[in-house]
Amino acid sequence: MAFPPPQHPFQGYGYCASYFVENHDDDDGLFVRAAAERERSRGVARLRQKALAEELSRTTAEEYQEDVLDHMERMEAETMPDLQSIEIQTEIQWFMRPYLLDFLLEAHHAFQLLPETLHLAVNLLDRYCSRRVVYKRHYQLVGCAALLISAKYGDRKERVPTIRELKSMCCSLYDDDMFTQMEWHVLQTLNWIVGHPTVTGFLQLALTEVAFDPELEHMSWYITEHALYHKEFISVRPSVMARSALALARCILARPQSRYTDWSARYDSQVVLNLSNYLNQPSQALLRKYASPHLSSVSSTIEMFLQQQDMLAQRVIHNPAPELTSMEVEPSTPVNAYLTPQTPQKGGYPSIPHGVLTPPITPDKDFCGPTGYGINQGLLPRIGHCVPTPPSSAEHAHAMHYAGPHYIQQPQFVQ
Repeated sequence: MAFPPPQHPFQGYGYCASYFVENHDDDDGLFVRAAAERERSRGVARLRQKALAEELSRTTAEEYQEDVLDHMERMEAETMPDLQSIEIQTEIQWFMRPYLLDFLLEAHHAFQLLPETLHLAVNLLDRYCSRRVVYKRHYQLVGCAALLISAKYGDRKERVPTIRELKSMCCSLYDDDMFTQMEWHVLQTLNWIVGHPTVTGFLQLALTEVAFDPELEHMSWYITEHALYHKEFISVRPSVMARSALALARCILARPQSRYTDWSARYDSQVVLNLSNYLNQPSQALLRKYASPHLSSVSSTIEMFLQQQDMLAQRVIHNPAPELTSMEVEPSTPVNAYLTPQTPQKGGYPSIPHGVLTPPITPDKDFCGPTGYGINQGLLPRIGHCVPTPPSSAEHAHAMHYAGPHYIQQPQFVQ
C-alpha cells in the first residue's frame, strides 16, 4: 500500500513575508535609506551649528576686542623682566644667551609646541633671572623648567614634554628631582604668576585686520623669535614688538602697510630699525627651523632680501648719482616791482642717490666676531650638545665637578 508524501508543516498557511526572509529585489531597503537620510540630516545640522557658533564668536570678538586689548596691554606691563637686574648677574653673561636660546628653540621645535609657548618660556626665564642669582651650571636647568611650565600652562596636554625627555635632551646632566625642584622654585619666585600676553597673541589681533596671509604671519614669527636672542629687545613690550615686527615683515615681503587708523599702524620706528640691523646675524637653529616649506621658507626669503640690499648698496657706492646744477635764469625787471609777487630764489639742490642705503650695523661688545656671539667658538661648545654652560678658564680645575655623570645632585639657590 502506497502512502502519500508528507506535507510541509506550514504549507497550509501560505507565503510569509516576515523580516526573516531576505528581500532580493531591493538591496538598499527601506531601513537603509531611512538611516542614510537621518545621517545626512545630522550632518547638515552640525554644519549649521558650527557656522552659527563661528558667527557668534566673531561678533563677540569684535564687540569685546578693545576690552581684551586693554587687558593684555595692562598685563604685559606687570609681567615684564628687568634688564638692569639681569645685567648684575655675577656668572650669567650675555654671550651665553644665544646658546641657551638655541637649545630651547630646538626642544620647542622637537616637541611641536605652540609659538606662544616659546615666548612665554623666555619671559619666565628672564623674569626669574631678574629676581634670583643664577649659577651658570644651572642656566640650562632654569631654561628647561621655564619651558616645562609654559608648555603646561598653554599647550596641549599630549605635547607637554616629560621630565625623562628633558633629561635625555640634557644628556642626563641633571637628576629627575632637580627638574621638579627648579620648576617649583621658579613658580615660587614669580609668585605663581605665569600668565603673560606674548607677542604672538598681539600678532593674532593685528592680523585679524587684514586677509589671511600665512607667509606674512610666518615672517613675523621669524622676526620676533630672532629678537629673543638680543638683550636690546628684552625691555620692549610684546605689543610694540608685534606691531614693529609686522611692519618690517610687510616691508620685506613688499606688502602694503596697514592704514593709519588700524591698531597695527602704531609701531615704533626705532624698534623696526634695530630689528632690521640684526637680520644679518641669525642663529643657525633659527635658520634651519624656518627653512621648512610649511613655514613658508621665510629664512630663504630674508637671505634673498639681504642680498638684494647689499647689491643695491654696492651699486650706489660705485655709481653715485651726478650732482644737480642750479639753472641760471636772468630775472626780468618788471615795470613796477611792488605790484608783482616775488618768490625767493634758492641755490642748487644737493645730490640725491638712486635707491635706499641699508642702515649701518652698530657693533656691540657682546655680539662681534665672525660668529656674531663675540667669543671663541672653540672654547665654548653649544648648550644643545650636552654641555649646559661653558666653563671659564678659572674653573678649569673644577670642570669635572659639573661635566661628568657624578654632577651635583641638588641645585643650589641663592635667596
